[in-house]
Amino acid sequence: MTAPRYKRILLKLSGEVLMGEGGLAIDPVITARVAQEIADVRAQGYELCVVVGGGNIFRGLSAAAKGIERATADYMGMLATVMNALAVQNALEQIGVDTRVQSAIPMASVCEPFIRRRAERHLEKGRVVIFAAGVGSPFFTTDSGAALRAAEMKCDALFKGTSVDGVYDADPKKVPGATRYDTVSFNRVLSDDLKVMDASAVALCRDNNIPIVVFNIREHGNFAAVLSGNGISTTVQTQENK
Repeated sequence: MTAPRYKRILLKLSGEVLMGEGGLAIDPVITARVAQEIADVRAQGYELCVVVGGGNIFRGLSAAAKGIERATADYMGMLATVMNALAVQNALEQIGVDTRVQSAIPMASVCEPFIRRRAERHLEKGRVVIFAAGVGSPFFTTDSGAALRAAEMKCDALFKGTSVDGVYDADPKKVPGATRYDTVSFNRVLSDDLKVMDASAVALCRDNNIPIVVFNIREHGNFAAVLSGNGISTTVQTQENK
């Protein structure tokens, strides 16, 4: 398969990707491996920004279901994403990758506030920009935050690193015969509720013509392999390839 040529990419990672065994929320060894995946892609000349979820530390929607007021729970979840962003930044800088963390919730002692033009300048200078705190408002997921930042930064694609190797017509962990799509349309993802990202994130990518590439980030070297056209993934785009 010939790989599409992207220049600027947003990588969306779930917070669970950083988790270790035994309930360790942020495993330094796993975080270092993820950082190396990012560094390998950056070394190929791509402009790269990253959004990390916070589910390994705190999940706002789950907390709200247990009695915490929803807006408060979501703000707590946003703070969790800042912690993950700092962990990824530390891991990247330990291997010589220049980074900046920008938060949608200003916290000047910890990181930069989100300023679009400043973020663009960082990317132009070769830095990896890590966006934290979602969109800065409750009732929106980090998926929506990733789609928003991808649109604002004029990214050529949004890569979603997960624990599965693409989008299936059913949950492959529950249905052994589930079929993986090579490509699937935004409209099919929404109409069939395929759970790629939340509906608002998928719609935002559709409206801005930003393809979503779903791949397994847990497989060593897979991020770079997918970009080269050799890895396994599913591309969500305007039209399906027949």
